[in-house]
Amino acid sequence: MNELREVPVWLWLCIAAVLLVQGIWLFRTEQQRGKGRRAWFWGIWGLTGFPSPAVCYLLFVVWPEARRRKQ
Repeated sequence: MNELREVPVWLWLCIAAVLLVQGIWLFRTEQQRGKGRRAWFWGIWGLTGFPSPAVCYLLFVVWPEARRRKQ
């Protein structure tokens, strides 16, 4: 537990900023896609970790939709 006390404050702030930006980006992107029903899910999940939620969003939402449009 002492390892967490040795982490500088600026690093914690950077981590918080990255998670916040990712959560907002996922929320806003899903809202703008017109569906919006899962926007809260993606936004909250985006606040929990990096980069897994963004990668999953791109693989399971953006990529299949782009493939459908292309065909």
